[in-house]
Amino acid sequence: MLRRLMFAALCACLGAATLAHAQSPELKLPAFAELKSHATETVDISLGALPLKIAGWIAGQDSGDAESADVGALLRGLHTLHVRHYEFASDFAYPQAELDAVRAQLAGAGWSQLVQVRDHKNDQNVDIYLAVDKERITGVAIVASEPREFTIVHAAGSLDLAQVERLRRHFGFHHDATASVPPWPALL
Repeated sequence: MLRRLMFAALCACLGAATLAHAQSPELKLPAFAELKSHATETVDISLGALPLKIAGWIAGQDSGDAESADVGALLRGLHTLHVRHYEFASDFAYPQAELDAVRAQLAGAGWSQLVQVRDHKNDQNVDIYLAVDKERITGVAIVASEPREFTIVHAAGSLDLAQVERLRRHFGFHHDATASVPPWPALL
């Protein structure tokens, strides 16, 4: 469930179509330097506007493919993208306090919690937050954790929900009727 939800959340994060004139509230992510040596798998991505614009230009080069054009527009519209993902060989090998500190920042001014999923049976937690300025979504943050892994995604830009929906269909994310989370973009 966590991987499906994270894929859907990542599609939403990549749903920025144009640069926002308003800034997203700042989100300071811990360095997690100590965790990198203990993790069995790590993903640490921090991209600014220029690399995202270049990736968007490359992705949108197939002029006959509408989905490629959508992906290109989405990437060009982001001005920051941060992804932190760590997997471990044992349960709770990461400090929960650092995740709680990220969640505490997101509970502050400028962010609104959109989704909170707590699966106590499997110790899975997912929180999705939006930054909104004058009816424009200027940022998305996702914090997801389970016993042997956690993921934090933060993207700043202006969401275009129609493009998010086209990407959802393109990548084949279909809502599972048994899932505890509604389909995208119904969450939005």
